[in-house]
Amino acid sequence: MSHATPGMSASPASVGEIDTFIGLLRTACDDPKINEQLQKLLSMPDARRQGLVQRWVTDMVMAKAPADFIQAIACLADDKVAEKAYEVIYTCQRQSRWRIF
Repeated sequence: MSHATPGMSASPASVGEIDTFIGLLRTACDDPKINEQLQKLLSMPDARRQGLVQRWVTDMVMAKAPADFIQAIACLADDKVAEKAYEVIYTCQRQSRWRIF
């Protein structure tokens, strides 16, 4: 799976190999506010989500954001990746509601 981002080298074969992408999902699992925002993005119709992600990536490239973060966000334009990411953060968010210390 390739996610070409301007100014970046070839992407890993899988989003599972992108540490920053995994970190993004972990952060969404740990932080309810980030979880909510990411769920909103990932639950959008595909074309709307893709357009928003592309604009976000373009803005980050122009702002010279860290390349690994740009790459992680760019992964969310892929329909299958977005669907799986939504499933992961929805599941972890619901499970955390039932944790008892």
